[in-house]
Formats: sequence, C-alpha cells, structure tokens
Amino acid sequence: MSELVTYAYAVARDADGLAEYAATLSGVAGESATLVPSGGDPSLVLVVSRVAASDFQEDALKARLEDMEWLEAVARAHHSVIDALSARTDVLPLRLATVYLDNTRAREVLDEQAAVFDEQLTRLAGHVEWGVKIYADPAAPATAPAEAGGLSPGRAYLRQRRAQKSVRDQIYRAAQQAAERVEAAGRQYAVGRARHRVQTGDLAATADENVVNDAYLVPADRAEIFRSEAALAAEGLQGVRVEITGPWAPYSFAAATGPGRLADGRAPS
Repeated sequence: MSELVTYAYAVARDADGLAEYAATLSGVAGESATLVPSGGDPSLVLVVSRVAASDFQEDALKARLEDMEWLEAVARAHHSVIDALSARTDVLPLRLATVYLDNTRAREVLDEQAAVFDEQLTRLAGHVEWGVKIYADPAAPATAPAEAGGLSPGRAYLRQRRAQKSVRDQIYRAAQQAAERVEAAGRQYAVGRARHRVQTGDLAATADENVVNDAYLVPADRAEIFRSEAALAAEGLQGVRVEITGPWAPYSFAAATGPGRLADGRAPS
C-alpha cells in the first residue's frame, strides 16, 4: 500500500451532519472527504482527504502540474468538494494542492491560524462570488467601404485596412463600455472585487479576446440582481459579450489563508 498524505480543500464552520455529508463527496483521486476538527476552536474544521504521497511530493508535484489532464482532474475534484460544502456551511477555500504530511500536522496548522481563519469566515459569511469575463471579437465583420472607382490596388488595400482598424477600435471601446457597466453594478451591489489576469493561450476557451477577468464578492441577498445587471452589460454593443459564472464559494477573496504546504511540510517555492 502506498504512503498517504493529507490533502486539504477548505477550512469550514462545523455544522450538524457536516461530517456525514462530507463522507458522501468524491474528492481528489476519488477519495471521500473527512473533517479534521480544530483542537482549540470547536467551530472550525479542515476538510481533507487522504491521497497518495507519490503524486504530491515536491518533485512529483512539479511534474504533475505540467500535466494538464491530471491538473484538470484535481481542480475539478477540489472545487466540487468546496462547492458542495458551501451549500451547507461557510467555507474558506484553500489553494489547489495544499497538502500536509498527515492529519496531525493539518490540525496543527489549523490551530496555528485559527484566529485568521475565524476572521475570514466571519467576513465572508453570507457572500458568494461571481466571475465576470468580458470578451471582444476584433474579427467581427465590418461594413465594407463603398467602392471607389479609379483607386489603385494599393490604395484600395489601405482603405480596407483603415476600415478594419476603425471597427477594431470601436469594438475595444465597446468592451470598455461594457466593463464600466459591470463596474457600476459592482459598486452598487458588491462588497469586493478581485482582478485576475486575462486568459490567453491554452487557458482561453474561445477565439475571442478576453479583456476583463474579474470576480465580485456579493451578499447572497443581492447576488441575483448583480448577476442580472452584469449579464446585460454588453447589450447593444457590437463584437462584445459578457460571461458570468457562479455563484461560487469566495475563492478569490480568501486572501489570508496562508501558503499551501507540500507533503514534506515545507512551503512551496
């Protein structure tokens, strides 16, 4: 039997039936989730699974993180556990691949940072996260310029290029207008905003250009109206679309959870 380590998903508020519910969830590598209670604060638990150490030791983990298929499977399992538990209690998501030598070490870290975790859970209680991405399609079709008799091929080409550039500029201005509409909704309904790097290359799920990749922290009782207004931000704007995802547990706002730990107990470089 291979050596096991403790994979941590989140810190959570304990609740009636939470341990039994966690045991029904399929986490990383198909392992069910369990709870590690704090030794000092009975309201805090760490949600964990036991996983193979061979996948999460420092050298192996660096190689694994380059394996997109493996990484996607771990990320999906990680988020599915967190999202399921967030419907039952307040959760503070931990970084992907946060791993400890064993449950004893996991409990020590939970106790060491109990005051920070408690403050964060209190601050985020009753809030959800919405992801907002804005895309521009610079290849959106432009109205062809009217034919001008007598133009040389070179002049006709330059005229067409100027028309295309004008359309691209209009689309980027429209994308900025959509962003301003989302920001206005955020000022009215959200209590926090996190800006993420726009997605490019392999991370981009579409040929359109991702120009905004933000997250908003919204009180649960304002969540639907924020989503509705943000979703309309591209209305009437050519070549622009808005994608809303969520509601999620507050991944982007769990800033004080500290670094993840590798299986040998050291912080990752």
